[in-house]
Amino acid sequence: MTTRTSRTDDAIWAAVAVERATLADLLADLPESAWDTPSLCTGWRIRDVVAHLVLTTRVTIGSLLVNLIRARGNLDRLIHDTAVRLADRMSTAELLDALRSTVDSRITPIGTTPTDRLMDLLVHGQDIAVPLGVDRVMPTAAAQWSLERVWAMGTPFHARTRLAGYALTATDTGWHTGTGTPVTGTAAELLMIVTGRTSPDH
Repeated sequence: MTTRTSRTDDAIWAAVAVERATLADLLADLPESAWDTPSLCTGWRIRDVVAHLVLTTRVTIGSLLVNLIRARGNLDRLIHDTAVRLADRMSTAELLDALRSTVDSRITPIGTTPTDRLMDLLVHGQDIAVPLGVDRVMPTAAAQWSLERVWAMGTPFHARTRLAGYALTATDTGWHTGTGTPVTGTAAELLMIVTGRTSPDH
């Protein structure tokens, strides 16, 4: 693996703030009905994805334990169900205001990093924009940082296992990893592949 883009926590949080603010601007222009559009995440409406992004700034150890018990120990169920519950009890305007209130938040849920927050926003921004036919551009540096993070982590994406046998190359940053069938694309396009949104063979 070569060509890593240098980064600082301040640079990452600045990128996070931009993603939150621009996503809120995108959502503000949507008609009410669009908030119930299915996102790229199976079983998630757009409003559920927004609720999830809000909740990542509100997680406490206590709430995590309570909701984990409620989800019978299943972390994926916990994440989905808590988002849906919040989305169902808040109006669209309240959800939008809640998202805007997170713009400058630097909270990271236990076990996560600032880059996780950035990656979450970049990918979920596409989960929202793509079904709506909206072109939402990922900044190259932010996409590269997130790509490196996803490749290095295991759960929940297991990218190195899923993509064994592929050689990934980012055409805009020079980042590359793996051996096997060549897969090329921008850092943003590769981020969508390593997070399972698109297929490497597509």
